[in-house]
Amino acid sequence: MLWGPAIRADEPDNIKLGEFIPAAPPQPAPPLSFADAAGKEASLADFKGGVVLLNLWATWCQPCLKEMPSLAALQQRLGASLTVLALSEDRGGAEVVKPFVAKLGLEKLKIYLDPKSAALKAFTVRGLPSSFLIDAEGRVVGKVEGAAAWDSDKMRDALAKLLPPAKPS
Repeated sequence: MLWGPAIRADEPDNIKLGEFIPAAPPQPAPPLSFADAAGKEASLADFKGGVVLLNLWATWCQPCLKEMPSLAALQQRLGASLTVLALSEDRGGAEVVKPFVAKLGLEKLKIYLDPKSAALKAFTVRGLPSSFLIDAEGRVVGKVEGAAAWDSDKMRDALAKLLPPAKPS
């Protein structure tokens, strides 16, 4: 099966930026490879079995700057039930991204690099930031175009419906 575009032709053009849109029906996530800041290769397949929020961003993107702290707060709050995978689309790679991550205190996020913009093409992204919720089976079950308040009650409620139940501690 070939991966179709993230935006279907019959999808309305009036998508509200920053709002979670469930996929109907869920679609397989495209195969995607990237690297961490040390240059170690990784792929979306490495995260299969867990729920992933793939966030495509760049250091030069003002809405991304606004959104990143709320992604970090979401990751901290949800812990192991969700992996926030922040994939930088900066062409400068780690040299540009590392100081940005340090300055904003985003060390708790899983930051990866995609300097050739493979993710933008694979997901047919219209702009940054764009985020895709991928379930444990590797299917895209929802997306957000534009910056979102990830730590808001509204967003947590939308995500809670798609996350596995919390394990008792």
